[in-house]
Amino acid sequence: MESAGFDGAADRWWTAERARARLGPFGVWIAPATLLATPVAVMRAQLRRLEGVGYGSFWTGEPPAGAPVAGREVFSQLAVALAATDRLVLGAGIANVAARVPSATHTASATLAEAYPDRLVLGLGGAGGPRPLRALREYLDALDTVAARALPGARYPRVLAALGPKALRLARERVDGVHPFLQPVAHTAFARRVVGEGPLVVPHLAVSLEPEPALAREAIRAVRRASGSGRALREGGEHEKSGGSEGGVENAYDRSYRRLGFGDADLADGGSDALVDALLAHGEPPAVVTRAREHLEAGADHVLLHPLTVDLPSAVDDLERLAPFLLE
Repeated sequence: MESAGFDGAADRWWTAERARARLGPFGVWIAPATLLATPVAVMRAQLRRLEGVGYGSFWTGEPPAGAPVAGREVFSQLAVALAATDRLVLGAGIANVAARVPSATHTASATLAEAYPDRLVLGLGGAGGPRPLRALREYLDALDTVAARALPGARYPRVLAALGPKALRLARERVDGVHPFLQPVAHTAFARRVVGEGPLVVPHLAVSLEPEPALAREAIRAVRRASGSGRALREGGEHEKSGGSEGGVENAYDRSYRRLGFGDADLADGGSDALVDALLAHGEPPAVVTRAREHLEAGADHVLLHPLTVDLPSAVDDLERLAPFLLE
């Protein structure tokens, strides 16, 4: 079975290529809790600011099923954002597979893709339980079955929240790309090696224009201490702490960091300076831009910048400061 609305690897390549051309090098990722605290009218205005300075996409996700932190339903939010803008690609990063049945996921995605051609990317993740990879594979099977019957002509790329080799291989076999969250440049290179040349690689990059390094680093450390790793920041991210895409009790993010050479001391108490500096681009705009471009050089197609600010207008302020350096 193949990607939604498509018939084989050639169609997946076509979908990924169209998305790659439309996305450009840089987009934006904003946490669900930030958008929950933002009135819709304010969100519309801020999205138009982002579009005006040249970012290619805007992504957000949703909390995992049963999470204590609330958030807006992701497809409703994307519909508002699509209607408010003219060119921005909107990404679900991610839509939680535990939150809705495959038929609801496809018909929502296909409806938006029909209404706004080439402006939607569906990111999927959040499969839990003892065999999360199997659960995600079965979800994709069901999604493909529905897509063959309902709105089959509405084409949209699908990407997986994938960190480890098994999840990356699943993405290579079944969808149009991957959306790794809170990972260093080394992971982007690893992901590209595993998925090969065709699929999209769309990493998330936390950024801070805070001039004091200790304060910038604490933003990531506070999240890791509260959540065991990146889950609180993502609020609906790739995997549950007890599961992960490839099983085991250690957090999927920390397993990924270990694969990249980080040890116990790096993972303790929110993360060592070495780990945090690998995950976070901080400082003056040229330093942030250098890190973002390192992801592109490592194999990313499109890098999503996530400003660690108190609200959406402040995030857009930072993104406007970065735009002349990023988009020159």
